[in-house]
Amino acid sequence: MFWHLPNRLSVAFVSLTALCLSCSAVTTCAEDATPRLHVQNVRRVFDNGEHNAFTDLIHWEGKYWLAFRSCPDGHMVFSTSSIIVLSSDDAKTWNTVHQFSVPQRDTRDPHFLAFRGKLFLYTGTWYSGEGELPRKDYDINKHLGFAVWTSDGKTWSDPQQMEGTYGHYIWRAVSDGETAYLCGRRKRGYSEAESGAGGAAILEGALLESSDGLHWKFRSLFQTQQGNETAFLIEPDRTMVALSRQRGASAQLARALPPYQEWDRKTLPHYVGGPLLAKWGDHWLVGGRKNTDQGPKTALYWLIDDELKPIAELPSGGDNSYPGFVALDAQHGLLSWYSSHQRDSDGRPITAVYLADIVKQ
Repeated sequence: MFWHLPNRLSVAFVSLTALCLSCSAVTTCAEDATPRLHVQNVRRVFDNGEHNAFTDLIHWEGKYWLAFRSCPDGHMVFSTSSIIVLSSDDAKTWNTVHQFSVPQRDTRDPHFLAFRGKLFLYTGTWYSGEGELPRKDYDINKHLGFAVWTSDGKTWSDPQQMEGTYGHYIWRAVSDGETAYLCGRRKRGYSEAESGAGGAAILEGALLESSDGLHWKFRSLFQTQQGNETAFLIEPDRTMVALSRQRGASAQLARALPPYQEWDRKTLPHYVGGPLLAKWGDHWLVGGRKNTDQGPKTALYWLIDDELKPIAELPSGGDNSYPGFVALDAQHGLLSWYSSHQRDSDGRPITAVYLADIVKQ
């Protein structure tokens, strides 16, 4: 049966929509990967019959916040897309607390940043005009980041252009408390040689910085050849770590010390689409899309000695990945992702948002 969930979501209702997923599964770890990971209580938490994708998750001011893109017209670039924000006191019962769109732009890839007493939500937007933008007309040079924010979790700002992000496809952000840093994917020299999201143009991954979360300026390039989606962490010694998606079958791991001008880069022999990078107790968790003989899957890894050690595949298939993560304590975590591995009663894929409890032992 194909469920259309209302804005107020309950555990009991969600469990009925995902009985086939509500089980405890012990994953298989690489022999040298420690600890083992258990994936439990997998549940579908949002499905409104639209294309729901590109999740992020944060714990802020005593609540859990989950964001994703929703579009009635599908995955590609449409002005009909919007960003939906859910909130929960217990990660079980979720309510829709905010939804926004930007006229004549496709809003996608929302990411949270808690910074200077506010919860920011950033979205990279394609200029689309009205309706669908044909792929031949995609142009990164017309990208522009937008932000909404809240100080109390109740009242949200209107979408505001993020100064300094025009021509950049923005992605994840990180903060050291004083300065915010943002991934900005752009064409080298803002090339006009071709449109689209790649092709012949050389793409760069630019590190942008801001003191207020809204006005941004260039700091450095952490990717010089294959700029793409990037997740950041800042270690206690202020080292910034960047995990980046690349074309082909690899990812890039890069590190820099302040002032984040010089980067040491390493290629990892794993494709990681929509990357997640999180510190979880004493361990580094990586998540994202990987390609398998059975098609794309959402996968988890430990990052150990600058190597990715596979530890889990989540229930997923087709259009999927882009996980978010919250560490509940050193052993327990909450993971979000989207997937289209389930189908409705007419056999059509459901592209929905999922959550799971993950436990390491």
